[in-house]
Amino acid sequence: MDVFIEILFTSTYYMSLFRKFFGSGNDSSEEEKLSEFNAQQAYLSAPADEKFMLNFKKNGGKFLYCENLNEVKDHFEHILEENDWFESEAMCFEPKLFPMLDENKLTYKNTSNPKFLFASCENLIADEGSILFSSNQIKQNKPNDLPANMVILATTSQILESKSDGLRAIKRKYDKDYPTNITTIKYFEKAKEEDFLQYGSAAKNLYLLLLEDL
Repeated sequence: MDVFIEILFTSTYYMSLFRKFFGSGNDSSEEEKLSEFNAQQAYLSAPADEKFMLNFKKNGGKFLYCENLNEVKDHFEHILEENDWFESEAMCFEPKLFPMLDENKLTYKNTSNPKFLFASCENLIADEGSILFSSNQIKQNKPNDLPANMVILATTSQILESKSDGLRAIKRKYDKDYPTNITTIKYFEKAKEEDFLQYGSAAKNLYLLLLEDL
């Protein structure tokens, strides 16, 4: 069962963004250049949630929109079914998420070979299409130490424009009890060609369950 939500680039705006992100084999005409310029201007003025979805999908992330908690649970079960993860081991450090694992007979204590990480996050960063974590979700593990598969639960109110906005939000939220190991993950599929930007970063097969809360 395919649980992915496809973003269709059917308008001139989306087609121009597609050409900008992935390139074109032909030289652009003046009309195309103007169209791309207008698309870029539209992108810069777009809401943070729209930017995040475009950049997250471009990075290879799998996005599933949820209107309520029942849909979160349904999508989570579909992910488990699609990957044959039922009754397997999972990595999870957040007690608030344990009930969803218990409901699906997933082991998360004293695990030796977890199939995936199940976690929340601090924020979603629009201009990178990345996910911001801290020790509250991943303890002191570095990204390369985490499982290759991830299922992340976040809310629409966590989408912020930039990493700087995310760091300020963490500071406001935790005040004196500031978390450690603040890091972002933004590569969700292996690069088709050698990309120096990904050097030293392991790509993650990541599903994002995005719950509407605005």
